[in-house]
Amino acid sequence: MEELTFKLEDFEGPLDLLLYLVSKNKMNLYDINIMELINQYTAVIQTLQQDRLDVASEFIDMAAHLVQMKSALLLPRTPEAERMKEELTGRLIEYCACKAVAAQLGSRARDLFTAVRAPMPLVGAAEYTRPHKPEQMVQAWYNLMGRSLRKKKPTQERFEPLVTAPFVSVASRVAHMLRGLVHGTLSRMGQLFSREESRSTNVATFLALLELVRAGRVQIAEDGRLQVDRTHRRMRKEKVTHE
Repeated sequence: MEELTFKLEDFEGPLDLLLYLVSKNKMNLYDINIMELINQYTAVIQTLQQDRLDVASEFIDMAAHLVQMKSALLLPRTPEAERMKEELTGRLIEYCACKAVAAQLGSRARDLFTAVRAPMPLVGAAEYTRPHKPEQMVQAWYNLMGRSLRKKKPTQERFEPLVTAPFVSVASRVAHMLRGLVHGTLSRMGQLFSREESRSTNVATFLALLELVRAGRVQIAEDGRLQVDRTHRRMRKEKVTHE
């Protein structure tokens, strides 16, 4: 491995140092030799720690993270090791893109001429003298603070649709569903729900379907067809007779 000599202050952070090592070793940013990169980075940090004690904690923290990644990569292929590798590669690609954009913006800023003039003197009195009603001043204060006036208390009429909504029991929907499956009027899950029905009815229907599926009374095919288990009642009768 080539011996690298540089100052830590030349880099803005651990990602900047890692990106420098990638460029120094002429690696493809989208296909990095992770093990070689980790070895070089940890060797650099260890060398710097021997010479000086004030190495930035963020560089040491990244070194510890890379050592953990190296331990995972030495094991047989594991999802955790692949996840850590992809995460580091993604961070380096994102940092490289941000650095390129920052360089372009910096070059534009250097070529841009900026002139600042002295502030213009105020004409007339600085006090605000226009009269306003107190209500307008209160509203302006709430707007300025990013707040809104307290909403009025809801009237009883607004609660009427909630209070007077019909109550639909899950048991009634279970019976309705089984009756439709047995008589053949119900065969697909799409027939259970309708926009014309109330929200309470649709919710009760959904809970009833879950209960029937959980109990093994109804099965749902991949195409949405519903199948009723007709042997359930016969097995129950045989069990009672046997007892």
